[in-house]
Amino acid sequence: MGVQVVGRAFARALRQEFAASRAAADARGRAGHQSAAASSLSGLSLQEAQQILNVSKLSPEEIQKNYEHLFKVNDKSVGGSFYLQSKVVRAWERLQEELRIQAQEDREKEQMPKT
Repeated sequence: MGVQVVGRAFARALRQEFAASRAAADARGRAGHQSAAASSLSGLSLQEAQQILNVSKLSPEEIQKNYEHLFKVNDKSVGGSFYLQSKVVRAWERLQEELRIQAQEDREKEQMPKT
């Protein structure tokens, strides 16, 4: 009887993991090829970078402000963590790349002929 309970729980967990994996794949697909490539190169997804820098929307001012604060706080000379500081830098780079991609997409939309 205990084996059946464990088996059912394992099967349920596996189904949930598959569903979460599918949802993540769908989200990556909607983000576009450039954004997915940027995630691959930086090693951070857009959502991870936003969480690290504690930003909810892609506002250049907010990103820069939070980056500067977290970079200073995690400076090794003031007792911070080099590892965390490097995560902050990678998150900032990832968000800068996303801002560049969005600006490029906006320019492309403006250049499209209107019919």
